Amino acid sequence: MELSRRVAFLLVALLALAATVWNQEQCLCKKNKRTTDCFLNNNVCLCKSLGHNKTVNCSTLTSKCLLMKAEVTGLKSGRRLRPETAYVDNDGIYDPECDTNGNFKPKQCNGTNTCWCVNSAGVRRTEKGDQNITCQEVVRTSWIIIETKHLEGNTALSEDSIKGTIGNKFSERYSLDQKHINVTYEKPFIIVELKQNASDKKSNDVDIADVAYYFEKDVKGDPIFNDNFGIEVAGEPLQFENTVIYYVDEKPPEFSMKRLTAGVIAVIVVVVLAIVAGILVLIFTRRKRGKYEKAEVKEMNEMHRELNS
Repeated sequence: MELSRRVAFLLVALLALAATVWNQEQCLCKKNKRTTDCFLNNNVCLCKSLGHNKTVNCSTLTSKCLLMKAEVTGLKSGRRLRPETAYVDNDGIYDPECDTNGNFKPKQCNGTNTCWCVNSAGVRRTEKGDQNITCQEVVRTSWIIIETKHLEGNTALSEDSIKGTIGNKFSERYSLDQKHINVTYEKPFIIVELKQNASDKKSNDVDIADVAYYFEKDVKGDPIFNDNFGIEVAGEPLQFENTVIYYVDEKPPEFSMKRLTAGVIAVIVVVVLAIVAGILVLIFTRRKRGKYEKAEVKEMNEMHRELNS
């Protein structure tokens, strides 16, 4: 009798273990492959984000801060006028500090003594300084402008088909409400504007900064989703190139002339040197001309003396 009870208990334990393993095997984080330790909870797949002890909900997008953190962890182991305050992320990926909600902390550092302030998209919006730099708040990025162009295909693409297809793709793939999306098309250039003020964003809404990051990875061939990015217009795949993302914050960035690139600075230096060289040549030329004129006057005076003598 005792033996049968033990056998029954062992069978129940094995069945429970098999059910747990089965559930975990069936739980795949479709919207974030940079996760681990996935499990089902009320039919919702929950996973730990790589590089951070934060559980993410796989039914929605993961925050950009956690995605960048996971990427670094993995590595270690249009055509119209833009706002004057729009700027590009020239720093690229870094190992970010995320708060308990998975969002960027206002102050970020590179592991040494260099720190800076970021916006809600994690993009640097101040000059770099030492660890004494003060970042009072995370300034919200309320407007993101994605400029890209598509490769030429065999079929002529209409403006309506481009705008409709891309708008629907952003809404379906990234779960972003259509009211935050605006697409313009001037062949072959495509401009996708994502606008979302703090008052527009509800607690369960995805953030436009996360959407832009997912899209950037999709077009670069490194999707965060567990499937490949594909978009077709008029039966032909639409391929993107030269994608640039601009960020517009609710407050202007705090950059100075130090933001000038090395190329621009070099051009300025060359122009200044050319101007200085021109001034020096002009001065020396005038001096030589003056000496020559004085010599001529002297010779003429001597000739007059000889004739009069």
